[in-house]
Amino acid sequence: MNNSMEQEILKLIEKYKKIIIARHIGGDPDALGSTFALKEIIECNFSDKEVHVVGASISRFKMFGSHEKVDEEGCKDALLIALDIPDIKRIDGVNYYNFKDVIKIDHHPEIDKFSRYEIVDENASSACELIALWAFKCNLKLTKHAAENIFMGIVADTNRFLFQGTSSTTFEVISRLIKEQNINLSELYAALYKRSISEVRLEGFISQNISITKNGVGYIKLTDKVLKEFGVDSASIGGIMNNYNFINEMITWVIFTEDVKANVIRTSARSRGPVINKLFEQYNGGGHMYACGAKLHDFKEADEIVDKLDELCKEYNYPN
Repeated sequence: MNNSMEQEILKLIEKYKKIIIARHIGGDPDALGSTFALKEIIECNFSDKEVHVVGASISRFKMFGSHEKVDEEGCKDALLIALDIPDIKRIDGVNYYNFKDVIKIDHHPEIDKFSRYEIVDENASSACELIALWAFKCNLKLTKHAAENIFMGIVADTNRFLFQGTSSTTFEVISRLIKEQNINLSELYAALYKRSISEVRLEGFISQNISITKNGVGYIKLTDKVLKEFGVDSASIGGIMNNYNFINEMITWVIFTEDVKANVIRTSARSRGPVINKLFEQYNGGGHMYACGAKLHDFKEADEIVDKLDELCKEYNYPN
């Protein structure tokens, strides 16, 4: 990371009285942890700032903080900080084009370069790690709750330090948070991973019914009827995806979930080998090389994705 850019970002924050912090649509613990941690860091170090975190509320992750709504007129004199977002269309809660100045901090492969003030490092474990490093290098104070949010975001995005992107820097950040803020790891793990019996039963249904192609693609379609039978919604899938990481017969796996309210098929995919994000970008989605998703129009597109994933797995298994 560029030290001068870190200072430029700090100076831009100092310049504005009103600051809006946004993350990607369908916020996960890293997106939520980084946005609410940054809000508290700014408020802790600059008492004159008015800071708002925007986006749709996610009830299962209410421990991170509370979202707000802001009117478009009020955005014209505000600074936008976009976290954990690779492209403009995935910004949740505000219109990017209403802002004069924008800061971008992200660890996804870059799709849109939408700010001259940016810290983008796709080798970092998480947006939370980047927020912590920025705060440390700028000698900013952290609240205990901000440290807890950063810890939970890092733990979730690395799947408890199992995923690529976990590095010695990741552990240095975690160690410093524990040492300086005395955070309780057991309580935070419980907050992240405690689940309802309905979700556990849904995971059992997925395990029983998932199909696997000859080249190693695991896939299942969850209709609205199935979700209602288990008493869950489409958001429940996020907590299940990583639990299929070590099945011998699958090297990629994808779950297609019908969302009747939004009239889309929510799609979440993972891979232990083939790079899959470019495929999902073709379906108005994207993400990391080995963890990504999209919103599809129908299950016909789901069938197309399974066929294309199978080809990627075939090429991965049997390279020329």
